Amino acid sequence: MDTNPIYKLLDEREEEWIALRREFHRQPELMYDVARTSERVAELLEQYGLEVQRSVGNHFGKGVIGELRGHLPGKSLLLRADMDALPIQERNDAEYRSSIDGLMHACGHDAHMTMLLAAAYGLSRHRDQLAGTVRFVFQPAEEGAAESPLDGRLLSGGRDMVESGAADDMSAVFAFHVWPELAAGQIAVHRHYAMAASTHFRVSFQGRSGHHGAQHLAADALLMAAHFAIESRAAVASAVNPFEPTAFVFGRLQAGTVINAIAETSEIEGTYRAFEAQTVERIREIIESCAAACAARFGGECEVRFRMGKALINDAKAVQLAWHAGEKVAGKGRSILLDKPSLAGEDFSYYLDHAPGAMVLIGVGSKEKGIIHPLHHPEFDLDESTLVIGAKLFVQIVADTLAGGIEDEWLNTDI
Repeated sequence: MDTNPIYKLLDEREEEWIALRREFHRQPELMYDVARTSERVAELLEQYGLEVQRSVGNHFGKGVIGELRGHLPGKSLLLRADMDALPIQERNDAEYRSSIDGLMHACGHDAHMTMLLAAAYGLSRHRDQLAGTVRFVFQPAEEGAAESPLDGRLLSGGRDMVESGAADDMSAVFAFHVWPELAAGQIAVHRHYAMAASTHFRVSFQGRSGHHGAQHLAADALLMAAHFAIESRAAVASAVNPFEPTAFVFGRLQAGTVINAIAETSEIEGTYRAFEAQTVERIREIIESCAAACAARFGGECEVRFRMGKALINDAKAVQLAWHAGEKVAGKGRSILLDKPSLAGEDFSYYLDHAPGAMVLIGVGSKEKGIIHPLHHPEFDLDESTLVIGAKLFVQIVADTLAGGIEDEWLNTDI
């Protein structure tokens, strides 16, 4: 497949991709509440001539899939983008800043959608050269989890999509993530471990309220949460191999209602991140045992809920295919192999249970343009020249995968 005509088409429409990214940025939506975003994505995919499925996801029904069938038979490849934003108040003064107070695309999902839509447009205009099928998956709720209305489990959008069959029967799967630590124009992919298993937990304590002058008649849920925060963190620090990267951090604590009454309930939430499955399970056990002990000590009860994470592990040959594609798109020396993984989490890991693949990082930082802030920062932004780069890389990965794929013997596992 000759990618040069597609590259030319993407370059010619660069302003359109910038405008689309800014449209998404102005109208951020959270978690599974992505009605406007998902409909806009579906409309564009239909305009590009793809077969579109709306309301994908057995549990929440908020995903979108566009399928592009080439004129020639071949493999099936999945490309994924995420649609949700974050509950962050934007502090940028750009004309395209978020129009919704308290919400912001601070993780670059607006760019992910744009890159994938641009790739879908370019490939759709040259489907006569396409030997195989490309599945474009747009998922909600990458940034968190919600209780399933079907079975009560805490599910992220990636898990909902995968459990609903979105990744079935694929030859390979790929996704991108913008990365401000890399300069705009650089492309990187981890050799093996890419991101940690990021598990979310919520511990709810139930006590008995009472007057501060009769504390012996009450069960203080605030004390339960306070002791749990200290003891669980110490227990995790003692139980985990110090040479193994882990993180255990709390993000929210809520207890009580008034200053002069003992708290009847409390709730504490956080995340922990690790790479090895046995470590993930060990920390879960510590959380459960510490919560039960702290509740019992002060005469209360507890409930512990988890959204279990899964480490993102790239396939070795998919890594090489992506690296070679990056060399073609960005130029010699601009595609980088990484050995040190990130303690960030990504539910793209669930897609990798179904097919070999990799997550690729797209550099979007620019000191010259003042684009220096990390992901999830209220002043995060990205160099928009990278939108076309990402779209081209998606196209090149499609071309290389469908031409031979990760089974190609020219892929050298020693790079």
